[in-house]
Amino acid sequence: MNKLDNINLKTRYLIWFYKTTKEALDKIERKFTQLEVDRIVLKELEKQDKNKQAAKFIEEFKTYMQNKEKTGLALKYENNSLKPEYSFLVMKLAAIEKTINKELGKKALSEIKALYEAEMTKRILRSTEH
Repeated sequence: MNKLDNINLKTRYLIWFYKTTKEALDKIERKFTQLEVDRIVLKELEKQDKNKQAAKFIEEFKTYMQNKEKTGLALKYENNSLKPEYSFLVMKLAAIEKTINKELGKKALSEIKALYEAEMTKRILRSTEH
């Protein structure tokens, strides 16, 4: 196997390793970032619904938000401390990023992060097509 083949194999593995670890961490973290956005949307909904025509739907949205928060907290915390699984994912992602930086360079790390974001955005857009 020549040097280029070796680099290509490492690159593909590191991309896969980054993607799978980042997805696992994002599955937890997105609950909290979505809640930040949900709170902004909720305030706007409440402001717009002066006549209380959508009160039932706003309450359903609040319940949805409460369930999301409960799920997120259960995924991330245990007895008011970070779950070991969550802490491990954070450390693992940091270690993978350092390895990519060391093996492939800073530019490659930026490119891999950009590829990941592009792929996640594509998935969202594809999933909403009907």
